[in-house]
Amino acid sequence: MAVKIEMLRCFCTVAQTGSLVEAADRLGRTQSAVSMTLKQLEDHLGKRLFEGERKNRLSPLGEQVFELALKQVRQFDQAVQSIEAAANAVQGLIRIVSVPSVAALLFPLVLEHMTRKFPGLKVELRDTDTQQVLDAMTQGKADIGIASGYHPLNGIKAVPLFEDQFGLVSAADHPLMLKAEPLTIADVVAAPFVANALCELIRTPRFLTAVANTDVTIHNTHSLITMVRTGAWVTVLPQTVARFIPESTAFREISDLPDKREVFLYIRERSRFRELTEECSNFILRTELL
Repeated sequence: MAVKIEMLRCFCTVAQTGSLVEAADRLGRTQSAVSMTLKQLEDHLGKRLFEGERKNRLSPLGEQVFELALKQVRQFDQAVQSIEAAANAVQGLIRIVSVPSVAALLFPLVLEHMTRKFPGLKVELRDTDTQQVLDAMTQGKADIGIASGYHPLNGIKAVPLFEDQFGLVSAADHPLMLKAEPLTIADVVAAPFVANALCELIRTPRFLTAVANTDVTIHNTHSLITMVRTGAWVTVLPQTVARFIPESTAFREISDLPDKREVFLYIRERSRFRELTEECSNFILRTELL
């Protein structure tokens, strides 16, 4: 018997809840039906996915299967949502995925422009990191992507969008913000410093050496800003981030850090609604984000 997506969904729900009763209630099925589905999956694999009968502790194989199955269930649900959205998009559908620092500035403008120009248009907007932006483009889950750096992709055109300077981001009243002399890399890394994923785009050797010795890295931009707002930490981010950080936080250039982040617009060459993709991408290219 082949493994079906609903078998994986059932297993994931039981693994998440740790209870057949709770999983059955969440899935809208009887407890016996959920138990039978789990047994079918285990029989197919020839090994147990849970330790004991209470279903509240995964076996070593169960932990591995859970990680893989959860990813597949989420991808399946996203695909179904996209298919339904496309089917219901009488006036067309445009799907845009962007890194958060640009999405915060661009999405409101794009949404206003496209919905005004094309009444009834369906719009999907999503913000995520660069790698997932690229994945969405290559997997056909987005028509337009905005990501840091240039990455050649088959069937997708990459157009330079803008460059922005890296600099210090900290609490507005942090001593480094108030320092009269020009700020240097040495000043920044001497303070309690937290790294982030965008720091990987910086190539200045002195900065790279300092970041290699950093103990704390935060990948979520919102959590990162929350950390530096306390005044106990500082970080380095591109200047566009300064457009949407709270007033209690500020941006300042670093005199010996010349690096800039390059942001590219990725456009699917064969999208379902080509006119919409062209109009949207042209609008984005005309928009001044700095």
